[in-house]
Amino acid sequence: MPIKIPNALPATRTLEEENIFVMTETRAITQDIRPLKILLLNLMPTKIVTETQFARLLGNTPLQVELTLLQTSTHKATHTAQEHMMAFYKTFDEVKDQNFDGMVITGAPVEQLPFEQVNYWQELCEMMEWSKTHVHSTLHICWGAQAGLYYHYGIEKYDLPKKLFGVYPHTLDKPRAILLRGFDEVFMVPHSRYTTVKREDVEAVPELSILASSEEAGVFLMASPEGKQIFATGHAEYDARTLENEYLRDKNAGLDTAMPDHYYPGNDDTKAPNVTWRGHANLLFSNWLNYFVYQTTPYDLNTL
Repeated sequence: MPIKIPNALPATRTLEEENIFVMTETRAITQDIRPLKILLLNLMPTKIVTETQFARLLGNTPLQVELTLLQTSTHKATHTAQEHMMAFYKTFDEVKDQNFDGMVITGAPVEQLPFEQVNYWQELCEMMEWSKTHVHSTLHICWGAQAGLYYHYGIEKYDLPKKLFGVYPHTLDKPRAILLRGFDEVFMVPHSRYTTVKREDVEAVPELSILASSEEAGVFLMASPEGKQIFATGHAEYDARTLENEYLRDKNAGLDTAMPDHYYPGNDDTKAPNVTWRGHANLLFSNWLNYFVYQTTPYDLNTL
């Protein structure tokens, strides 16, 4: 939560330069409080697992969040009971006349397909276009990040020689970025994907800034001006056993999937995996909610 201080206090500038969450008296007096409306477009097959992972991170701040779950209508979930989908999920037609403080677009296990061959691609494009006028800040995750970069900026994805699979060290490209407030100089993030985007393609877009990256995993965190669109190529939301579940699933299916990198102690998959990313995952989502949603969104969402 922000610290409220007098408008002209000399400490204001210093604290702001240090990325301390400052709210002046003028803003505090005029501020009304309401729940933040967050829309989660869940494209992962394991709907309940994924919605729980994101709800955990979105709920780990003092801010009140009203979460709306969104599904595509052009692709029906096959790994989750329809009773669950009907009870808890809305379609785009049901929300498109509303405005939201924030939106999360999850990853999806379709990265090896060309975007246009994904059966809900046109519906997703409609949602991403709609988000530009109806959502204050949108956070794109993994394939969702690749899809957003392609739709908004024409940035292509490329096949990797092998699956990028594990937990990788990342460093800060822009240490002063407000989204990275409180981050260590090196932090860990899980990745699980067959494709990537190239740094030079992102750097060729003046509107985008690369905030963090990894020597092994490539660019990780990118943002447009004022955080209207944010892109994260990894899965900071993953639970301790998510990569293990994927690993065992692939092994049981006879796929030649290597053990996740930097995951098991001593690369021994009989041991419980090390969880090395949870703290920074919470920081990422709390910073996004605080700085790019709560601090700047209008009280009346109709004025977006």
